[in-house]
Amino acid sequence: MPSATPPSTDPAVTVTATVVEHHRLRHDLAVIRLECTESMVPFHAGQYVDVTVPQRPDLPRRLSPALPPSMDGKLEFHVRTVPGGWVSGAIVADTRPGDEWAISAPRGGDLHIDDSGRIAIMIAGGTGLAPLRSLILDVARRDNPPRAFLFVGGRTPRDLYAADMLSLLDEALPWLTVVPVVEYVENPDVPDPWHQRILTRIGDIGPDVDDLIEGSLDEVVSSYGAFGDHQVLVCGPAPMVTATVQRLVDSGTPIENIRYDPY
Repeated sequence: MPSATPPSTDPAVTVTATVVEHHRLRHDLAVIRLECTESMVPFHAGQYVDVTVPQRPDLPRRLSPALPPSMDGKLEFHVRTVPGGWVSGAIVADTRPGDEWAISAPRGGDLHIDDSGRIAIMIAGGTGLAPLRSLILDVARRDNPPRAFLFVGGRTPRDLYAADMLSLLDEALPWLTVVPVVEYVENPDVPDPWHQRILTRIGDIGPDVDDLIEGSLDEVVSSYGAFGDHQVLVCGPAPMVTATVQRLVDSGTPIENIRYDPY
């Protein structure tokens, strides 16, 4: 089955989408789901868009959809606050159902999984998971998805905010293997009230400690050696992307095999 194709790729198009759900998962992170009522946002899985929110109407922010284009106009974004980030902070703390977002200018395109059949190595730091998850769901529509390994990293297990969703994908998609990576296997002593609320309500849905690989993403991924016949995708904070791409190249992965998108 071919991937859904947006009706337009005109970057001048602006679409209004309405917030239908706002899930604050950590003190600094939220998942926001929206619906477009009149037209679809013209993007491809792996691209990013500019969003303008009512809390900061004069400051567009670049975000990557975490779902591929769909005919019912559903959108999802994963947003983490950054130091001094007026927009990201407002989205995480102040977004409410009914808010209207202006979404425009789909850009990028380097992050994609081609039809060569080569194994895909996907490396996500933090909310860099969003576009890679969109790509995974998009590729799942193909008749013969390539084998894929998703390395998803955080500082501690608590930072793996989408562990339950990744576990479901891992079980549902036989061609996908999820590899959780943390720098420290113990969570910090300082509690996160939003994480604690989830634990109280539904229990610990994070990965088993025995399934965690300890280390930084760049060290762990490069320890597998050169990916000479693979397609490699890297997305996350700029320092993590830079370090990971450099280690991959140093360990023998051809730079032309690597597609990356820092934020």
